[in-house]
Amino acid sequence: MEITRNGSSPSGKCPASWFTGTVRVDLLFAANEARRGSAGTVTFEPGARTA
Repeated sequence: MEITRNGSSPSGKCPASWFTGTVRVDLLFAANEARRGSAGTVTFEPGARTA
């Protein structure tokens, strides 16, 4: 088990092909040899939306 502190990695910008406006993602966990998926928290700035 790996425990990381909240906010220990920088937020990333989401691809413009998926969203309009300013959207950022904070990765909760990444895929690795034990799991095939990853998860993150997506934050929408005012006026942003899913494309």
